[in-house]
Amino acid sequence: MPRIARSVVDGLIYHILNRGNGGQIVFRKEQDYRVFIELISSARIEFDIRIFAYCIMPNHFHIVAMPLRGENLSNFMHLIMTTHVRRYHKHYGTSGHIWQGRYKSFIVQENNYLLTVLRYVEGNPVRAKLVNSAVEWEWSSHRERINLIPNKILSNPLIDIPSHWTKFVDEPLSFNDLEKLRNSINRQAPYGEEEWQIQICKNLGLESTIRPRGRPAKWR
Repeated sequence: MPRIARSVVDGLIYHILNRGNGGQIVFRKEQDYRVFIELISSARIEFDIRIFAYCIMPNHFHIVAMPLRGENLSNFMHLIMTTHVRRYHKHYGTSGHIWQGRYKSFIVQENNYLLTVLRYVEGNPVRAKLVNSAVEWEWSSHRERINLIPNKILSNPLIDIPSHWTKFVDEPLSFNDLEKLRNSINRQAPYGEEEWQIQICKNLGLESTIRPRGRPAKWR
């Protein structure tokens, strides 16, 4: 399969994710999660990245971010991923690849589609049945968003967040929302209204990401 071009543009919002090689666990202990979140926090300052959501799961992670300078996104991701690899190998006495490869990313339209992505990301632990409610998972942006812990990472996403956010996140996404999101994840296709999606693919040379093909694999 040909690689998707990294069309990273200043001021656009991206959903970024990667998982462990072969689905392996890449965050084993509380300290692994904590240090990775600290990495995100420090790297966002260094590379001028706005973070709108994140969720660290045992074998993968999600970040929703906006680079003020597009070229900085790859530097941001390189830093947090390679630093985690070095720390992981040193701590656990391992070697080799721990990530499945290059991270995936796709552009998100800044409207209700962004709201769905935030809900999807923070609802990951509930869908995976690791917790009953998003508020119980320590390793996501959810607690920051509802002011349960101090806000150290998040920027204002410039859309209205429902006041009943936890309840909203805990409710299952519709089948159509999940299918559309999973298609964007697997194909790195821009996620938004059809007219917007077609136009941004044309502008950035991403037409291949929205051409019909077989059924995608599922992400939680």
